Amino acid sequence: MAGGRLILALDQGTTSSRAIAFGRDGRPVATAQQPFEQRFPAPGHVTHDPEAIWSSQLAVAQDVVGQVGGADRIAAIGITNQRETTIVWDRATGEPIADAIVWQSRLTAPACEALRLGGHEQLFRERTGLPLDAYFSGPKIAAILDAVPGARSRAERGELAFGTVDSFLLWRLTGGTEAAGAVHATDVSNASRTLLFDITRLAWDDELCGIVAVPPAMLPAVHPSCGVIARTAPGLFGRPIPIAALAGDQQAAMFGQACFERGSAKNTYGTGAFLLLNTGSEVTASAHGLLSTVAWQLEPGGPPTYALEGSVFSAGSAVQWLRDGLGLFDRSADVEALAASVPDSDGVYLVPGFTGLGAPYWDPDARGTIVGLTRGTTRAHLARATLEAIALQVADVLQAMAEDAGARTTTLRVDGGAAANDLLLQLQADLLGVTVERPVVAETTALGAASLAGLAVGYWQDLAEIESTWALDRRFEPAMPSERRESMLDGWHRAVERARGWAAPG
Repeated sequence: MAGGRLILALDQGTTSSRAIAFGRDGRPVATAQQPFEQRFPAPGHVTHDPEAIWSSQLAVAQDVVGQVGGADRIAAIGITNQRETTIVWDRATGEPIADAIVWQSRLTAPACEALRLGGHEQLFRERTGLPLDAYFSGPKIAAILDAVPGARSRAERGELAFGTVDSFLLWRLTGGTEAAGAVHATDVSNASRTLLFDITRLAWDDELCGIVAVPPAMLPAVHPSCGVIARTAPGLFGRPIPIAALAGDQQAAMFGQACFERGSAKNTYGTGAFLLLNTGSEVTASAHGLLSTVAWQLEPGGPPTYALEGSVFSAGSAVQWLRDGLGLFDRSADVEALAASVPDSDGVYLVPGFTGLGAPYWDPDARGTIVGLTRGTTRAHLARATLEAIALQVADVLQAMAEDAGARTTTLRVDGGAAANDLLLQLQADLLGVTVERPVVAETTALGAASLAGLAVGYWQDLAEIESTWALDRRFEPAMPSERRESMLDGWHRAVERARGWAAPG
């Protein structure tokens, strides 16, 4: 394939690994994707085989490099990843000591509750911007160390390394063992999701590590999101390629959506739904159950950009449950036609609390609930209620953001697999009461990683050049009468109350 140089994005997600090569116009030139196994060893617990993560990501990366004619065409690599998912490996061999604990897992909910009862919640919120919740990485690290015999003492001796998925991929891409010169690093966006990182000082916090029982010797070096960190091992792609960006998937999507100005916002519909609002160079504390997080840092010592985030645990996964658990249709995309076959959900509400509820509730004991069923309820009503539930969860988050930030955004940029669903996006505009914009390039997570890497190596000169490549596909305007909207929100909140605390003892 002839042509100019490209940027390669490695997009390691919860259910699949993707690689996409982008050109200067911000459009994909070549892509490859490979799913991998999801493991559910116990109710509420989700794991991955780290080797499956690595092998699938390497395979698609090599596929795309081959498609475009070889490594000489790749100017740089950007890595973006499922966040909070936790891997611990042996520095000498590069081999994981246990399965990865996935961000969705509620395994560490009891440990987080113990920390709360110990009076630590406020300290963690002040320093990390996060609540004490099983979602985040720190307690997952401690769980692995406690579950594997001898692991804790080995970690204290510096023999083991912790990483979120970006760090694990970086380690493998740069040699895979300490002797081979493998690089152990992460970026500020991923570090900010661990409960161990002070987001104001942009540094690991020894006191928090002590409280969570994580040896600091395990932790990676922290870099800006943009900048050449290392080069790939020569044998992987035929020649070394600069690795010039690391970013958690939601922060990368925000960058890919060109949400560079304070007050701009995006929502990604993936396994979960993640709404981020750019809050500029200052941390905005939340009084309404949102996360204060680092969006990105573009250069060493430079000012970070922060965001408020609302994390919805179940969005696309609720549609997958309709497909796989109930067998309502063969493909996830079929949910739109089924849901559109009825004018409304006929009073049915589905609360997808399969692994608890995230923002703004943070209830690990919530469980999936369906209310309002009658003899007239059909599978179409369930499909419609599921799409409504995704949009209603996002509406809760945007309302909380408006109250924290003191202003309501008027436009929401959207992406992710379910953003192809026109009915969902119309429901979203209706239930938010704001304009929803879908870009031409839907792969904004990968695009964000590519944009950060391209910026680092001069492929794009500045943010303005990157922003100029963003193009609108379709705009959705609110059309639902306000009375109907308020009625749906009221019914939703009643349904949520019935779902909350369901799995609590007693």
